[in-house]
Amino acid sequence: MTAHVTDEDTAADTAATAAGGAARAASTATTAAIPVTVAPVPVTAVAPPAGTPTAGPGAPPTRVRPGRRRGWAGTLRRWRPTPWPALRATAEQTFRATLLTAFRPTLLTVATAGAAAGVAVGPSGPTTAAPAHAPGAGSTGTKTGAGTETETKTGAETVAENRTARTAPLPPGPATAPWRPRFPQGRGLEAVSLLYLLVQLTLVVPHLAHVLGWDETVYVSQVDPRTPAAFFSAPRSRGISVLVSPVLAVTGSVLALRIALALLSTAALYAAYRVWRPLLGPVPTALAALVFSGLWIAQISGPEAMPNLWVALGAVAATGLFLRAPREPNARWWLAACLAGVALMRVPDAAWLGLPLLATAGCVRSHRRTLPYLLGGLAVGATQWTVEAYSRFGGVPQRLHVSGATEGGMHPHLNFYNAWRSLNGPELCRPCSGPVHHPELTLWWLALPLLALAALAVALRERRTGSPADRTLVPLAVAVCLSVPYLFLLSYSAPRFLLPAYALLALPVGGLLTRAARPRPALAVMVGCLVALQLVAQYPVLHRMTAQVASLDQRYRVAADDLNALGLRAPCLLVGSHAQPVGYDAGCASAATKGNNRNTTPSSVLRRAERMPTAVLTSDARRPPHYARDWTRHPLPGTDGWTAWLAPAPGTSR
Repeated sequence: MTAHVTDEDTAADTAATAAGGAARAASTATTAAIPVTVAPVPVTAVAPPAGTPTAGPGAPPTRVRPGRRRGWAGTLRRWRPTPWPALRATAEQTFRATLLTAFRPTLLTVATAGAAAGVAVGPSGPTTAAPAHAPGAGSTGTKTGAGTETETKTGAETVAENRTARTAPLPPGPATAPWRPRFPQGRGLEAVSLLYLLVQLTLVVPHLAHVLGWDETVYVSQVDPRTPAAFFSAPRSRGISVLVSPVLAVTGSVLALRIALALLSTAALYAAYRVWRPLLGPVPTALAALVFSGLWIAQISGPEAMPNLWVALGAVAATGLFLRAPREPNARWWLAACLAGVALMRVPDAAWLGLPLLATAGCVRSHRRTLPYLLGGLAVGATQWTVEAYSRFGGVPQRLHVSGATEGGMHPHLNFYNAWRSLNGPELCRPCSGPVHHPELTLWWLALPLLALAALAVALRERRTGSPADRTLVPLAVAVCLSVPYLFLLSYSAPRFLLPAYALLALPVGGLLTRAARPRPALAVMVGCLVALQLVAQYPVLHRMTAQVASLDQRYRVAADDLNALGLRAPCLLVGSHAQPVGYDAGCASAATKGNNRNTTPSSVLRRAERMPTAVLTSDARRPPHYARDWTRHPLPGTDGWTAWLAPAPGTSR
């Protein structure tokens, strides 16, 4: 039969919808009590067969008033003709998540009230649960002989149930979970590495793609079969020569060497900081790698054949593996390999790196099993350096003494001012007497120790609550030890000297910035702006330094071409200032009779001049040495005053 709803029902329904929550339950009960006009025959509802669920999947469809819709989600679900299924699914999930997030408190309240009124909500939608047959409930039930129970309801109850089923919304559940965009987790370090490679290939390699620098020619000439080996002084180690030897065995192209080193340095950056991801998490690790790789000296050192960047990345990896070694036995072997690689690059730096690690392993019981691996890695890496010390210098103490003399004397000396003056160039500040370039861009260097101290204070405070502090204390200790010889023992500086300290200090600083910015969105925006400002501020320094290095290296190439035009071709000998880089480009052997690279005597130069073409190179209009006063003078145009003094041709009378 048909139930006629009066205007009073409509008013009560509107009031219940506006009140929401508990008021809806009260409105439903009130509506049931309002007299309605029904036909003389009562409405009967036949219960479904036994075993049929009343809610959830498989339940009979809910009676819904025709023409009424269930919101944007239902509209989008019924919109079949769309030609973009993926777009439709995304829009549906987006609208559903927005509505559920905005009206979650109201939805939960209404759902609770609907449950109290006898409405069961399942995955397929709201359904009316079978009412309990309690005496005085306003319904009568009769059971037939076939086991079918017939229930008689009043018209008011039927209308109330229909309205409740129509208005009760779906609560959030597994099938209606808010949609969230899915991004790759832990890919920040990969993005930083690719950005580091892109900067090298676009801003550094094009400027340095044709010639090598002074120190680079020393390392490369040791394994280049096309040129004689330059003098290898006592402070140097042969790790870079080993690293570039596969490339030089194939080609002598400087561009190919630059690209190969850029790729290798990018892979080393990723591998070194990847070790720290289980210790710090993906975000602090990526931020630390970004802070370090954003420095101009780290970017220009990537494609250069210099050992400092490799020492820095090796120190980062070794420190992280040392912290993971107690829980991961395989990390001990990788720790030994990293220490051996650092020692092969620079033995003194490896000794300063191993000092805090050995002290920690000796004092902390959980790290004592790493002692054999620490000592073994250092010993294996320093084997070649030790053998060369006995074969060339008479022993390790003698080589250390000669090395200190070459460096200008290793004695206590506060070198902070020189380190600050050379922060934005030149590449070698010896002596540091020039002006300070871009002093306003050196604020990060002054703020770095303050940030490190703040990270140390946070770590010590958390240590009292039981949190591990070694992830901050150990890299700080290693960074301090690696900076000792360059800040307290030398009397000159170069920006690349402190690369290991920068790489290690970036770890606790990255963790500190992430910790401070994570719970505070405004502070996160501020930290992001400061990091972006720091990265952008490094570009003018990088641009100026690459242009300066390229200009100096180009002079080496011009001088070499002029000497070749004068008849100085391999086999030949070049002596004097800038003899090593110019001799490498000209294909000649190089020698020095004075200075830090002194490796021959005047009499030896005269004897060699009788067998091969020989020249002395001077700069700044200086006179030649006394043994070359009778040699022919040839100014070299395009080299800012460099002059070549050519010896008589071999076999001619003097």
